[in-house]
Amino acid sequence: MASGSDRNPIIIGGLPSQVPDFDPEETQEWLDSLDAAVDERGRERARYLMLRLIERARERRVAVPEMRSTDYVNTIPTKSEPFFPGNEEIERRILNATRWNAAVMVSRAQRPGIGVGGHIATFASSASLYDVGFNHFFRGKDEGDGGDQVFFQGHASPGIYARAYLLDRLTEDQLDGFRQEKSKYPDGLSSYPHPRSMPDFWEFPTVSMGLGPLGAIYQARMNRYMEARGIADTSRSHVWAFLGDGEMDEPESLGQLSIAAREGLDNLTFVVNCNLQRLDGPVRGNGKIIQELESIFRGAGWNVIKLIWDRSWDPLLAQDRDGILVNKMNTTPDGQFQTYATESGAYIREHFFGDDHRLRAMVENMTDDQILHLGRGGHDHRKIYAAFKAATEHKGQPTVILAKTIKGWTLGPNFEGRNATHQMKKLTVDDLKRFRDRLHLPISDKELESGPPPYYHPGRDTDEIQYMHDMRKQCGGYVPTRVVRSKPLALPDDKAYATVKKGTGQQSIATTMAFVRLLKDLMRDKEIGKRFVLIAPDEYRTFGMDSFFPSAKIYNPLGQQYESVDRELLLAYKESPTGQMLHDGISEAGCTASLIAAGSAYATHGEPLIPVYVFYSMFGFQRTGDQFWQMADQLARGFVLGATAGRTTLTGEGLQHADGHSQLLASTNPACVAYDPAYGYEIAHIVQDGLRRMYGGDAEHPHGEDVFYYLTVYNEPIQHPAEPANVDVEGILKGVHKLSEGTSGSVPAQILASGVAVPWALEAQRILAADWNVRADVWSATSWNELRREAVECEEHNLLHPEEEQRVPYVTRKLSGAEGPFVAVSDWMRSVPDQIARWVPGTYQSLGADGFGFADTRGAARRFFHIDAQSIAVAVLTELAREGKVDRSVLKQAIDRYQLLDVSAAHPGAAGGDA
Repeated sequence: MASGSDRNPIIIGGLPSQVPDFDPEETQEWLDSLDAAVDERGRERARYLMLRLIERARERRVAVPEMRSTDYVNTIPTKSEPFFPGNEEIERRILNATRWNAAVMVSRAQRPGIGVGGHIATFASSASLYDVGFNHFFRGKDEGDGGDQVFFQGHASPGIYARAYLLDRLTEDQLDGFRQEKSKYPDGLSSYPHPRSMPDFWEFPTVSMGLGPLGAIYQARMNRYMEARGIADTSRSHVWAFLGDGEMDEPESLGQLSIAAREGLDNLTFVVNCNLQRLDGPVRGNGKIIQELESIFRGAGWNVIKLIWDRSWDPLLAQDRDGILVNKMNTTPDGQFQTYATESGAYIREHFFGDDHRLRAMVENMTDDQILHLGRGGHDHRKIYAAFKAATEHKGQPTVILAKTIKGWTLGPNFEGRNATHQMKKLTVDDLKRFRDRLHLPISDKELESGPPPYYHPGRDTDEIQYMHDMRKQCGGYVPTRVVRSKPLALPDDKAYATVKKGTGQQSIATTMAFVRLLKDLMRDKEIGKRFVLIAPDEYRTFGMDSFFPSAKIYNPLGQQYESVDRELLLAYKESPTGQMLHDGISEAGCTASLIAAGSAYATHGEPLIPVYVFYSMFGFQRTGDQFWQMADQLARGFVLGATAGRTTLTGEGLQHADGHSQLLASTNPACVAYDPAYGYEIAHIVQDGLRRMYGGDAEHPHGEDVFYYLTVYNEPIQHPAEPANVDVEGILKGVHKLSEGTSGSVPAQILASGVAVPWALEAQRILAADWNVRADVWSATSWNELRREAVECEEHNLLHPEEEQRVPYVTRKLSGAEGPFVAVSDWMRSVPDQIARWVPGTYQSLGADGFGFADTRGAARRFFHIDAQSIAVAVLTELAREGKVDRSVLKQAIDRYQLLDVSAAHPGAAGGDA
């Protein structure tokens, strides 16, 4: 063993380390050899030798530090490129027609009187990438499975429409309806991939940048999950995500790369269109985005394929014995490459090749025009095919293809590589002529000068169109296509809900636990039990769901290769390759992506899953609200549980954990059916109805409704009454039902409460009767949001149908026989119950927890916000005084009696109460 003084510090993986040198003389010989190579042959040659040594070391399984970045050349060398099985000339003609129609569609959408615009430069840069995929790789759904899942870059949608037009999947009228979904209905086309707008065409909404890559990762993982659990054979499905290099700056784009590598998702390929431009300028003007992304993806454990240069560079690179050309490529920043895309061949000769005689010699026999057309790999079908084939054949890792392109490619000098090209929507007549000539299309000058530019179709019987159909037939059908093959599920009968409906007797439990008890019973059902997908961001125990560990187990494709520290406990942590629970770590974004992938499996793979996503309510709609819109757009279904809800219920946690507004945020999402239940039997009816609506199917919705359910549940233990014999199920589902009719007192009033506030309202009912002779009825407002939504629908109908009998909102009809005033209370900000104020038939006042949350006892917090039982009682008295039904003098008496101005005087209330 070498002594400490014999150890020589070296760098391993970027960190200093101490490794013993057992043979210093041999070490010195190697170092001298390297010095000689540098001195005699130059740094480039020495670098090449070092790279070859590292390559050989890996071949011999000698552990060496991971290289995070390689030369700025194609990963796949020319000699290793596979045979290209397509007809490149026909594919070029097809692509030219597609390019033309995509640009013309956007230009026509910008015509006077319409002006809805669109984007043409993104597809222009990525057109070849898509074309190779369509012709050779993307699997359709005609073989009865889910095919491939392709996440198209949102701004490239015109090109996808243009190709569908050539295949007779879309008509010319539909192309002219681009971005005119209502005014051109039924021929309108959505601006971007929107499944809700075009449910037979698009599968995945992607234009909210960053959500595409995140969604693709979890879709690939969900494919593996479904196969592991025997729900669907997804072994042939490959997930493709087409992304932009500027998009990779979004945290969601890169934030979950590690899970794809950790789980070996070799069914996933990212294709990053590196046109070096954001929306308004270069991505990395002073740097190199491809090199940067290569380092990030390699570091995360991905297989990286760089596709930088087209075949015209192959002869030059073959001459580069000293590495001078590769060095020039390595050291030229992206901002300069963008400039080269806009300049002449003479400029490139002078500025790229001109500063070294060896570079000048390489191109001395080339014309300026030949130099100008030295192209980028993302426009070369053969190079793209080689990269795609390598990606689909690679095992054990996800793959990213970094394809270099030019934004606005083929659109002409006013578009190509220009900073403003993303915002340019209309081509002039001169632009169109140049574009036509570049694409060799048989369109006359007269057609371009006499009105809107025409679409081009070579003819249904031409070689090009027949080739397109043949290639798609070989690949299993047309893409994109969304198909719903799933059948309605056989749902449990009322027995599955009986336990929760019995109440808890003298036991106090939180509504979170009431839901968990119900879920456990539902998961025992032979028909649907296996279809539940449990999802939580690292806090199953917090929500009382550790009881599922022994039976359902946590999904991990590697199983559990260690002895759990709590293995001797009844509820020990257990992982399994066939586990049912997704434990996605501390990542609400990752969990929501899992939710979306599971919730849309009924369409993606024809097998419905029932996701149940439980999270801290504060970190749901607020933190991942954009993804809930993605979920709505993707027509995904499932249950979302905002646990530890309310602004005053999660005591001790403080400001950021106090959710008093997620119900309001949920109300903005048209697909979200939101409830705030108080008792277990309410939860039972809501869940039963949710399963019916989303998974049961009926005449109007044979495959179920495209909604998802949001339930806010609390961690405050309360006693749950048994379901009353005359339970008002309609009222529970529509949003309000009478819970307790006042029996004492002579002055009538009404209290509406939701969720955890219902016990406060019942206590206020007792106080009002005992102390002030007020007979208050208490109503459980299970959904302020649904009440408002139905009322708005009534008003819209009345607005447009004045000749018909005018509809009366449900909340108005329900409360019409109740004598006010009405006081509403919840653990939410007042805006939540205020949603129904317009339609309440009487004087209406709301109480709520407006403002920041804080850490204190529950009682103190509720006294501070004036939503506790005593405050409710005073609010009712205030409204009665305003109506002249009680004397105003009682208000000061009540405030003093209950010490409403003294927060510390409030009873602290129940403590703790996790789950």
